[in-house]
Amino acid sequence: MHHRSAAAGALFILVSVVSVVNCRFSASDRLKLPSEASNRLKLPSEASKFFHRPIGGDDDDDGSVGTRWAVLIAGSNGYWNYRHQADVCHAYQILKKGGIKDENIVVFMYDDIAFNKENPRPGVIINSPHGDDVYQGVPKDYTGENVTVSNFFAAILGNKTAIKGGSGKVVDSGPNDHIFIYYSDHGGSGVLGLPTNPYMYANDLIEVLKKKHASGTYKSLVFYLEACESGSIFEGLLPEGLNIYATTAANAKESSWGTYCPGDAHGPPPKYETCLGDLYSVAWMEDSEKHNLQTETLRQQYQQVKKRTSNGNFQSGSHVMQYGDLKLSTDDLFIYMGSNPANDNYSHVDANSLGLSSKAINQRDADLLHFWHKYSRAVEGSVRKLEAQKQFAEAMAHRMHLDSSIKLVGKLLFGIEKGPEVLKMVRPVGQPLVDDWDCLKTLVRTFEKHCGSLSQYGMKHMRSIANICNAGIQTEQMDEASAQACSTFPSNSWSSLANGFSA
Repeated sequence: MHHRSAAAGALFILVSVVSVVNCRFSASDRLKLPSEASNRLKLPSEASKFFHRPIGGDDDDDGSVGTRWAVLIAGSNGYWNYRHQADVCHAYQILKKGGIKDENIVVFMYDDIAFNKENPRPGVIINSPHGDDVYQGVPKDYTGENVTVSNFFAAILGNKTAIKGGSGKVVDSGPNDHIFIYYSDHGGSGVLGLPTNPYMYANDLIEVLKKKHASGTYKSLVFYLEACESGSIFEGLLPEGLNIYATTAANAKESSWGTYCPGDAHGPPPKYETCLGDLYSVAWMEDSEKHNLQTETLRQQYQQVKKRTSNGNFQSGSHVMQYGDLKLSTDDLFIYMGSNPANDNYSHVDANSLGLSSKAINQRDADLLHFWHKYSRAVEGSVRKLEAQKQFAEAMAHRMHLDSSIKLVGKLLFGIEKGPEVLKMVRPVGQPLVDDWDCLKTLVRTFEKHCGSLSQYGMKHMRSIANICNAGIQTEQMDEASAQACSTFPSNSWSSLANGFSA
């Protein structure tokens, strides 16, 4: 609850009324006595502010108490990545039901899923096996080739002149406002994927957040991040004092997980051949739908999501982490997400009513799962079966090429025995991934020039390239080693450099 100073006598009378009637409060212009139909006491609107400070709703358009803003981004494309856009669309529906206006929600998604030929329900996207359509009504602010890192950063900063394409909508926030940012896609150490190049690097994101803070255009900001090794985006990089609270789907060195996948006991309807959601994302959203966000705190949700995302053993789950100004975790969720009136009577319970996923899929293997189910279900000899076989083979060729090339580069640079040790090195907790981010980006481009694009799978090798930087390897040395390791690379869409370098 958020309290506002008032005369002691008035506060004593109000608290006394609460204790005698034992009812809950909501804003209204009249007083209602408890009845069989509604066992609640409604206070005059001014009195209700002793107990709830309204934020960003229809009743506070003067902006005196701040406005809620949200930026939602799905960083992938391709039907095999269905879950990322499903996650983001679902997040939009929660915020919309919470009372946040479309003008205050900025959505980035490639938008190639709803009407994809693979989608068994054209125009419909679901985020759980029996879930409602989450696609309907979602704003198309930035789609296709307009889902770029530069547009994402410009939207956060409220910089309309830096936007290229799309709706032009940005976070035009003020000093009393609250911002919620949610990202879902593939990632790697220090990097987050996008459907366009270049990818998003941790140091650039942190600099944007620092710049946003320096502009004095928000009161507090919450960042929920779904990606493999997502902890590395904030680990040793996000300082305290920015009024930013962040949670991540995984720590700095592990994968995050897809859920509601084919073959799972809680899998999608039979015609779906792809995962419907991601474990961390589904956990926070389904938790939000089962609780009154006016009384559940960020910390309580973090604990619930942490438990569910671990999946009971971490063999098919991950360690949810928190970073930044942890004092903000005592804030009620409704400050950032609003609150669905339908949940007003729900109360928070410590025991998570949401069950564990019986089978989760490593984010990086979800594409292979899709291709395999597509192949196994297709009619023998059909065009669809041949297409699935080709997709699977090309993905595997790309993976094997990258894995072997990185290993060989390490051996060429550091020797047969020391090479693997250097590539696998993990820095102590609290240290950033790399000392020189420009070096990391340069060596990524150097490697890709000879060995092809890293793409979504290759981000798993970002730590190895960072370690090469930390060891003092120069660009010329990396260029020579990469050229020796890769005389050529696979001629498929995964390895292609047609869309440029990822750094």
